[in-house]
Amino acid sequence: MGSVATAAPTTMAPGEREARVDLAAAYRLVALYGWDDLIFTHLSARVPGPEHHFLINPYDMMFEEITASSLVKIDVAGQPVGDSSHPVNPAGFTIHSAIHMARDDAHAVMHLHTPHGQAVSAMACGLLPHTQTAMIAAHDVAYHDYEGIATDLEERERLVVDLGRRHAMILRNHGTLTVGDSVASCFLRLYFLERACEAQVLMLSAGRDGLNTPPQGVEGKVAQQSPPAGIGMLARGLAWPALLRKLDRIDPSYRD
Repeated sequence: MGSVATAAPTTMAPGEREARVDLAAAYRLVALYGWDDLIFTHLSARVPGPEHHFLINPYDMMFEEITASSLVKIDVAGQPVGDSSHPVNPAGFTIHSAIHMARDDAHAVMHLHTPHGQAVSAMACGLLPHTQTAMIAAHDVAYHDYEGIATDLEERERLVVDLGRRHAMILRNHGTLTVGDSVASCFLRLYFLERACEAQVLMLSAGRDGLNTPPQGVEGKVAQQSPPAGIGMLARGLAWPALLRKLDRIDPSYRD
């Protein structure tokens, strides 16, 4: 399903160019880390301004192909705003639109279907606090039960309730999701969550009985050491500029 318009976008709101570059970089990084799922799943970012417009991937492009100019501007219904030469998938924006509309701080929303994320999403135990990365992520993770492919707009209210004020979510039997006040913070949370899921799948391959449980109180200590605001500062000030430099060395065409 998609809607196709006819020409490339010609005008941009203040701050939109920067948002486009950051979101295109996030798509390239997802592909670089092997987290993409062909053309499926979505990363979205709010366009600065009062119009409640968002940027999302063109539905006919692999994540490794996406550039700043190819991102499609859409409204809260997932329909293109202005002209675009690429199709979009309105149904795929259901999850993103729910969070963008409900949370003022949700400037970026990222959702993946990685094998490790899906594996943990299918585990009754959820994310286990047995690694440092998991402890950094787990205290800010919510859970949402699977309701089928996310085309039902009525599910949006339940997604928002389940997420609450947290910044990450495991969509049961489905995948992972993160929220950020910037593309940078959203991506770093996604990185921690995906790495924690990957480590959990690897450690459970040896059996749960032999796992070393962290000492009592350590999980809470790590939670205090990694508050949401701290993750945001770490992302914007250190990790994201380094990631952009990495992409620029590999292929700077995401900026086009």
